[in-house]
Amino acid sequence: MECLWEETPRTVMQIVNRLKEETGWAKSTITTLVSRMEAKGLLYYKDGRKAREYYPAITRNEAAISETESLLSRVYRGSVGMMMNTLVEKKPLTKNEIEELYAILQKAEEASE
Repeated sequence: MECLWEETPRTVMQIVNRLKEETGWAKSTITTLVSRMEAKGLLYYKDGRKAREYYPAITRNEAAISETESLLSRVYRGSVGMMMNTLVEKKPLTKNEIEELYAILQKAEEASE
């Protein structure tokens, strides 16, 4: 998805060339990945002059929300507190990160009133 969010549209060969450098995956692996992502509705294509041109069907933000909800549900049984506790135990937060979290919590509190 990052590949398509960076530049759209891209053909399969452009996607293959881009991901091959990063991952070392074979062309067949990448084309299978593209097909599966299309089947899941994550991307779509339009017929171009010479080849299909692929576009992201979801935004980066939509993907982040979906993945976060999935992680929260699968790993932390829906508990935001458990997730934050795990993060803080494993990696001390900087002062800036703590201030950012306070701002997020204040915004959430205001929204719930």
